[in-house]
Amino acid sequence: MISRLRLILIACSILAIGSQCKRTEKNVVRDVDGNIYGTVLIGDYWWMTENLKSTRFNDSSRIPNIEDQSIWIRLDSPAYCFYQNNESNGVTLGCLYNWYAVNSGKLCPAGWRIPTDSEWMQLEGIADTKYGPRDSVWHSLGLRGFDAGQRLKSDKGWREGVNGTNESGFSALPGGERNRSFTTRGSNGYWWTSTQASDSSAYYRSLIYSFEQVSRDIHPKKMGFSVPDQNKNRMEIAIGDLQFPLTTVNDCSYARSWLFVLCSFELGNKQWSRRT
Repeated sequence: MISRLRLILIACSILAIGSQCKRTEKNVVRDVDGNIYGTVLIGDYWWMTENLKSTRFNDSSRIPNIEDQSIWIRLDSPAYCFYQNNESNGVTLGCLYNWYAVNSGKLCPAGWRIPTDSEWMQLEGIADTKYGPRDSVWHSLGLRGFDAGQRLKSDKGWREGVNGTNESGFSALPGGERNRSFTTRGSNGYWWTSTQASDSSAYYRSLIYSFEQVSRDIHPKKMGFSVPDQNKNRMEIAIGDLQFPLTTVNDCSYARSWLFVLCSFELGNKQWSRRT
Protein backbone atom coordinates (compact mmCIF):
# COMPACT_ATOMS: atom_id res chain seq x y z
CA MET A 1 0.00 0.00 0.00
CA ILE A 2 2.80 2.42 0.92
CA SER A 3 4.69 1.66 -2.31
CA ARG A 4 1.53 2.18 -4.33
CA LEU A 5 0.92 5.51 -2.64
CA ARG A 6 4.49 6.61 -3.37
CA LEU A 7 4.09 5.73 -7.02
CA ILE A 8 0.90 7.78 -7.27
CA LEU A 9 2.47 10.81 -5.58
CA ILE A 10 5.58 10.55 -7.77
CA ALA A 11 3.32 10.47 -10.85
CA CYS A 12 1.55 13.58 -9.56
CA SER A 13 4.87 15.38 -9.12
CA ILE A 14 5.87 14.50 -12.70
CA LEU A 15 2.53 15.90 -13.88
CA ALA A 16 3.27 19.11 -12.00
CA ILE A 17 6.64 19.52 -13.70
CA GLY A 18 5.23 18.89 -17.18
CA SER A 19 2.12 21.04 -16.76
CA GLN A 20 1.75 24.57 -18.03
CA CYS A 21 -0.56 25.37 -15.12
CA LYS A 22 1.31 27.36 -12.51
CA ARG A 23 0.35 28.01 -8.93
CA THR A 24 0.35 31.77 -8.45
CA GLU A 25 -1.97 32.71 -5.61
CA LYS A 26 -3.78 30.48 -3.14
CA ASN A 27 -7.57 30.21 -3.30
CA VAL A 28 -8.23 33.12 -5.65
CA VAL A 29 -9.80 33.48 -9.08
CA ARG A 30 -9.15 36.11 -11.75
CA ASP A 31 -11.74 37.44 -14.22
CA VAL A 32 -11.13 38.56 -17.79
CA ASP A 33 -10.63 42.17 -16.65
CA GLY A 34 -7.85 41.08 -14.29
CA ASN A 35 -9.87 41.53 -11.08
CA ILE A 36 -8.84 39.06 -8.37
CA TYR A 37 -11.41 37.53 -6.01
CA GLY A 38 -11.01 35.57 -2.82
CA THR A 39 -12.83 32.23 -2.53
CA VAL A 40 -14.16 30.05 0.26
CA LEU A 41 -15.15 26.37 0.29
CA ILE A 42 -18.67 25.96 1.74
CA GLY A 43 -19.99 22.42 1.54
CA ASP A 44 -19.17 20.98 -1.90
CA TYR A 45 -18.76 24.34 -3.62
CA TRP A 46 -16.21 27.09 -3.89
CA TRP A 47 -17.83 30.53 -3.65
CA MET A 48 -16.34 33.91 -4.44
CA THR A 49 -16.10 36.10 -1.35
CA GLU A 50 -16.72 39.26 -3.38
CA ASN A 51 -19.36 40.48 -5.79
CA LEU A 52 -18.46 40.13 -9.45
CA LYS A 53 -17.11 43.34 -11.00
CA SER A 54 -16.27 42.26 -14.55
CA THR A 55 -17.22 44.60 -17.40
CA ARG A 56 -16.62 41.93 -20.04
CA PHE A 57 -17.91 38.44 -20.69
CA ASN A 58 -15.39 35.62 -20.34
CA ASP A 59 -14.93 35.60 -24.13
CA SER A 60 -13.63 39.19 -23.76
CA SER A 61 -16.66 40.78 -25.46
CA ARG A 62 -17.98 43.91 -23.79
CA ILE A 63 -21.08 43.88 -21.58
CA PRO A 64 -23.12 47.01 -22.36
CA ASN A 65 -22.84 49.57 -19.55
CA ILE A 66 -26.25 51.24 -19.47
CA GLU A 67 -26.41 54.46 -17.47
CA ASP A 68 -29.64 55.91 -18.88
CA GLN A 69 -32.51 54.83 -16.66
CA SER A 70 -35.15 55.01 -19.39
CA ILE A 71 -33.12 52.53 -21.45
CA TRP A 72 -32.25 50.22 -18.54
CA ILE A 73 -35.87 49.69 -17.54
CA ARG A 74 -36.85 48.52 -21.05
CA LEU A 75 -33.94 46.15 -21.70
CA ASP A 76 -34.36 42.48 -22.54
CA SER A 77 -30.66 41.94 -23.26
CA PRO A 78 -27.51 41.74 -21.09
CA ALA A 79 -26.31 44.88 -19.32
CA TYR A 80 -24.46 46.05 -16.24
CA CYS A 81 -23.95 49.28 -14.34
CA PHE A 82 -22.20 50.68 -11.30
CA TYR A 83 -24.31 51.82 -8.37
CA GLN A 84 -25.36 55.41 -9.07
CA ASN A 85 -23.34 55.08 -12.30
CA ASN A 86 -20.25 55.79 -10.20
CA GLU A 87 -17.37 53.48 -11.08
CA SER A 88 -15.78 53.92 -7.64
CA ASN A 89 -18.73 52.03 -6.12
CA GLY A 90 -17.68 48.94 -8.04
CA VAL A 91 -14.29 48.66 -6.37
CA THR A 92 -15.74 47.17 -3.18
CA LEU A 93 -19.35 46.36 -4.02
CA GLY A 94 -18.96 45.07 -7.56
CA CYS A 95 -21.30 45.72 -10.48
CA LEU A 96 -25.05 45.36 -10.79
CA TYR A 97 -26.20 43.07 -13.63
CA ASN A 98 -29.60 42.32 -15.08
CA TRP A 99 -30.65 38.68 -15.34
CA TYR A 100 -30.11 38.64 -19.09
CA ALA A 101 -26.38 39.00 -18.39
CA VAL A 102 -26.64 36.14 -15.87
CA ASN A 103 -28.36 33.97 -18.45
CA SER A 104 -25.72 34.61 -21.11
CA GLY A 105 -23.67 31.66 -19.80
CA LYS A 106 -20.44 33.64 -20.08
CA LEU A 107 -20.64 36.20 -17.29
CA CYS A 108 -18.40 34.34 -14.84
CA PRO A 109 -14.70 33.53 -15.16
CA ALA A 110 -14.08 30.29 -17.06
CA GLY A 111 -14.97 27.29 -14.89
CA TRP A 112 -17.30 29.33 -12.67
CA ARG A 113 -21.04 29.90 -12.87
CA ILE A 114 -23.99 31.60 -11.23
CA PRO A 115 -25.52 29.32 -8.55
CA THR A 116 -29.02 27.94 -9.00
CA ASP A 117 -31.91 28.50 -6.63
CA SER A 118 -31.34 25.02 -5.16
CA GLU A 119 -27.62 25.65 -4.66
CA TRP A 120 -28.44 28.80 -2.73
CA MET A 121 -30.66 26.67 -0.50
CA GLN A 122 -27.72 24.40 0.20
CA LEU A 123 -25.54 27.38 1.08
CA GLU A 124 -28.20 28.76 3.42
CA GLY A 125 -28.71 25.41 5.14
CA ILE A 126 -25.00 25.01 5.76
CA ALA A 127 -24.72 28.54 7.14
CA ASP A 128 -27.79 28.33 9.39
CA THR A 129 -27.43 26.95 12.93
CA LYS A 130 -31.03 25.72 13.19
CA TYR A 131 -32.24 24.53 9.77
CA GLY A 132 -30.13 22.17 7.64
CA PRO A 133 -29.79 22.16 3.83
CA ARG A 134 -32.64 19.64 3.35
CA ASP A 135 -35.16 21.45 5.54
CA SER A 136 -38.33 22.47 3.71
CA VAL A 137 -38.12 25.97 5.19
CA TRP A 138 -35.71 26.98 2.41
CA HIS A 139 -38.36 26.40 -0.28
CA SER A 140 -40.55 29.19 1.09
CA LEU A 141 -40.59 32.73 -0.26
CA GLY A 142 -39.74 35.73 1.89
CA LEU A 143 -37.52 35.63 4.98
CA ARG A 144 -36.53 32.07 5.96
CA GLY A 145 -34.23 30.29 8.34
CA PHE A 146 -32.86 31.39 11.69
CA ASP A 147 -29.47 33.11 11.44
CA ALA A 148 -28.02 32.19 8.03
CA GLY A 149 -28.16 35.81 6.88
CA GLN A 150 -26.16 37.04 9.84
CA ARG A 151 -23.53 34.37 9.28
CA LEU A 152 -23.29 35.10 5.53
CA LYS A 153 -22.93 38.88 5.94
CA SER A 154 -19.49 40.42 6.08
CA ASP A 155 -18.39 41.67 9.49
CA LYS A 156 -17.76 45.10 7.97
CA GLY A 157 -19.19 47.27 5.20
CA TRP A 158 -22.81 47.23 6.33
CA ARG A 159 -24.84 50.05 7.82
CA GLU A 160 -23.42 51.10 11.18
CA GLY A 161 -24.29 48.67 13.95
CA VAL A 162 -25.69 45.93 11.70
CA ASN A 163 -22.64 44.12 10.33
CA GLY A 164 -22.81 40.35 10.19
CA THR A 165 -20.56 37.80 11.87
CA ASN A 166 -19.27 36.25 8.61
CA GLU A 167 -18.88 32.90 10.33
CA SER A 168 -19.46 31.24 6.95
CA GLY A 169 -16.62 33.13 5.28
CA PHE A 170 -19.01 34.21 2.49
CA SER A 171 -18.40 37.93 3.21
CA ALA A 172 -21.64 39.27 1.67
CA LEU A 173 -21.71 43.04 1.14
CA PRO A 174 -24.76 45.31 0.63
CA GLY A 175 -24.42 46.39 -2.99
CA GLY A 176 -27.98 47.71 -3.29
CA GLU A 177 -30.17 47.33 -6.38
CA ARG A 178 -31.33 49.07 -9.51
CA ASN A 179 -34.88 49.15 -10.80
CA ARG A 180 -36.43 52.52 -11.59
CA SER A 181 -33.72 54.04 -9.39
CA PHE A 182 -30.71 53.01 -7.32
CA THR A 183 -31.60 52.09 -3.73
CA THR A 184 -30.43 50.49 -0.44
CA ARG A 185 -26.64 50.46 -0.91
CA GLY A 186 -25.07 49.87 2.52
CA SER A 187 -28.30 48.44 3.92
CA ASN A 188 -29.36 45.56 1.66
CA GLY A 189 -27.66 43.14 -0.70
CA TYR A 190 -29.36 41.36 -3.62
CA TRP A 191 -27.96 38.41 -5.58
CA TRP A 192 -29.32 36.70 -8.67
CA THR A 193 -29.69 32.95 -8.99
CA SER A 194 -29.50 31.34 -12.43
CA THR A 195 -33.01 29.91 -12.00
CA GLN A 196 -35.81 31.39 -14.06
CA ALA A 197 -39.25 31.73 -12.46
CA SER A 198 -41.15 32.83 -15.59
CA ASP A 199 -40.47 34.38 -19.00
CA SER A 200 -40.02 37.76 -17.33
CA SER A 201 -38.77 36.94 -13.80
CA ALA A 202 -36.12 34.98 -11.90
CA TYR A 203 -35.28 33.92 -8.34
CA TYR A 204 -32.92 35.98 -6.23
CA ARG A 205 -31.68 36.27 -2.64
CA SER A 206 -31.44 39.30 -0.41
CA LEU A 207 -29.83 40.08 2.91
CA ILE A 208 -31.44 42.94 4.81
CA TYR A 209 -29.63 45.03 7.41
CA SER A 210 -32.22 44.54 10.16
CA PHE A 211 -32.81 40.77 9.76
CA GLU A 212 -30.67 37.71 10.45
CA GLN A 213 -32.51 35.50 7.94
CA VAL A 214 -32.15 35.25 4.15
CA SER A 215 -34.96 36.34 1.85
CA ARG A 216 -35.86 34.30 -1.24
CA ASP A 217 -38.08 35.97 -3.80
CA ILE A 218 -38.84 36.57 -7.47
CA HIS A 219 -38.19 39.79 -9.37
CA PRO A 220 -38.29 41.01 -12.99
CA LYS A 221 -35.20 40.12 -15.02
CA LYS A 222 -34.54 43.79 -15.76
CA MET A 223 -33.54 44.44 -12.13
CA GLY A 224 -29.91 45.21 -11.41
CA PHE A 225 -28.51 42.89 -8.72
CA SER A 226 -25.11 41.69 -7.57
CA VAL A 227 -23.75 38.35 -8.76
CA PRO A 228 -22.02 35.65 -6.73
CA ASP A 229 -19.96 33.06 -8.57
CA GLN A 230 -19.63 29.41 -7.67
CA ASN A 231 -17.48 26.50 -8.75
CA LYS A 232 -18.16 22.86 -7.91
CA ASN A 233 -14.55 21.80 -8.06
CA ARG A 234 -13.85 19.60 -5.07
CA MET A 235 -11.09 17.64 -6.75
CA GLU A 236 -9.91 14.29 -5.50
CA ILE A 237 -6.97 11.92 -5.77
CA ALA A 238 -7.63 8.20 -6.13
CA ILE A 239 -5.68 5.78 -3.94
CA GLY A 240 -6.80 2.33 -5.06
CA ASP A 241 -10.57 2.23 -4.67
CA LEU A 242 -10.62 5.22 -2.31
CA GLN A 243 -10.97 8.92 -3.11
CA PHE A 244 -9.49 11.70 -1.00
CA PRO A 245 -10.99 15.21 -1.42
CA LEU A 246 -8.52 18.00 -2.21
CA THR A 247 -10.09 20.54 0.13
CA THR A 248 -7.31 23.11 0.00
CA VAL A 249 -7.42 23.99 -3.70
CA ASN A 250 -9.82 25.71 -6.07
CA ASP A 251 -8.48 24.96 -9.53
CA CYS A 252 -6.09 22.80 -11.50
CA SER A 253 -3.14 25.10 -10.95
CA TYR A 254 -3.03 24.29 -7.27
CA ALA A 255 -3.78 20.58 -7.69
CA ARG A 256 -0.71 20.17 -9.86
CA SER A 257 1.61 21.36 -7.11
CA TRP A 258 3.50 18.51 -5.39
CA LEU A 259 3.09 20.24 -2.02
CA PHE A 260 -0.67 20.55 -2.29
CA VAL A 261 -1.26 17.01 -3.53
CA LEU A 262 0.56 15.69 -0.47
CA CYS A 263 -1.01 18.17 1.94
CA SER A 264 -4.49 17.66 0.55
CA PHE A 265 -4.17 13.90 0.91
CA GLU A 266 -3.41 14.33 4.61
CA LEU A 267 -6.47 16.59 5.05
CA GLY A 268 -8.60 14.20 3.01
CA ASN A 269 -7.87 11.43 5.48
CA LYS A 270 -10.35 13.10 7.82
CA GLN A 271 -13.31 12.85 5.47
CA TRP A 272 -14.20 10.41 2.70
CA SER A 273 -16.24 11.27 -0.36
CA ARG A 274 -17.14 9.78 -3.71
CA ARG A 275 -15.74 11.00 -6.98
CA THR A 276 -17.75 13.94 -8.36
